[in-house]
Amino acid sequence: MTDTLPGSADKPTTRLATLPAPGGLTPACSGAAERAPASLPPIAWADASREQAFRRWFDELAPRHRLDAATLHLASADASSRRYFRVGAADGHSFIVMDSPAAEDSVAAFVHIGALVRDAGLNSPRVLEQDIHQGFLLLDDLGDTQYLGALRQADIAGADALMRDAISALIQWQLRGDCSTLPPYDDALLRREVQLFPDWCVAREFGVVWTPKEQETWQTVSQRLIDSALAQPQVAVHRDWMPRNLMVCERNPGVLDFQDAVRGPITYDLASLLRDAFLSWDEEHELDWAVRYWQEARHAGLPVDPDFGEFWRQTEWMGLQRHLKILGIFCRLKHRDGKPHYSEDLPRFFNYATKVANRYGPLRALLNLLEPLTGTAVQAGYTF
Repeated sequence: MTDTLPGSADKPTTRLATLPAPGGLTPACSGAAERAPASLPPIAWADASREQAFRRWFDELAPRHRLDAATLHLASADASSRRYFRVGAADGHSFIVMDSPAAEDSVAAFVHIGALVRDAGLNSPRVLEQDIHQGFLLLDDLGDTQYLGALRQADIAGADALMRDAISALIQWQLRGDCSTLPPYDDALLRREVQLFPDWCVAREFGVVWTPKEQETWQTVSQRLIDSALAQPQVAVHRDWMPRNLMVCERNPGVLDFQDAVRGPITYDLASLLRDAFLSWDEEHELDWAVRYWQEARHAGLPVDPDFGEFWRQTEWMGLQRHLKILGIFCRLKHRDGKPHYSEDLPRFFNYATKVANRYGPLRALLNLLEPLTGTAVQAGYTF
């Protein structure tokens, strides 16, 4: 889960070039002045001026794609300020409308990185219409069957088939994704992310103030995690390659929520997939899928460590950095953004973090910081 911040005020509309309507559809011939405004169903808007801007934008593009305004409805919302609507068309197809009041560069990144994902041969939505300044996009619809729901309902054979598809697509992304224009997952970003844990989880959620010795422990452990991440080979990193952002499609999987991609550690996306924010697996399955990834990645020529034991350590340490970050993000969503339901999954991340800290000697001191928050003492296990 990326550290996405809510956006700022609206900016003036700028009309950008659009792609041809899909399927060779012929746009309506009448001009904007001759068209009746689209009759949109009632949708909640926090900002009346943004609602009016959206209505003007939608009214202009609807005839080009033969959109049925009456079918517009909320499809999903995420942890940021973005919302996604689904709308039907006269030919039976459907489209996704993205409403993103976030900063303009965030929407531009969505368009740019989405093109990189498609150029890598992956199944991600095309941008059919765009107003980057206001944050309105019309996208292909990849359906409404998330990996998350499908995995929860599948037996282990069905889950294995889905995960193998996700692993193969990840390897393709790492091989063919052009990371030269992506921002680096550098020391500053890694450090800023991991600092969310003490700021929002430790201090805000639990009201705990660390002693100078505990602060020193935190600095030592977090530095080890950052050093491990920076030492890894660098590839294109999606940053949220998890079941909630993968869709079950005819060309599987569909890939969403890619706008925060960076150039960074090769194990990051695998750790995101295996130790998910909303779904946990027995370690037997984690290891089986990790070995499958490692073998396929080596065969494909990706620069994974030749020793699987070391590769697994890198993956677990990378996952721990991510899970400490998410503990902070979920607490921030609760206290700053009024989204308390995310905190229901805090125990999952404490379990992930505790397991990894207990397993590796250089990270063992982290348990002293976790135990007061979880109220559970951890018995020493096997150590690397």
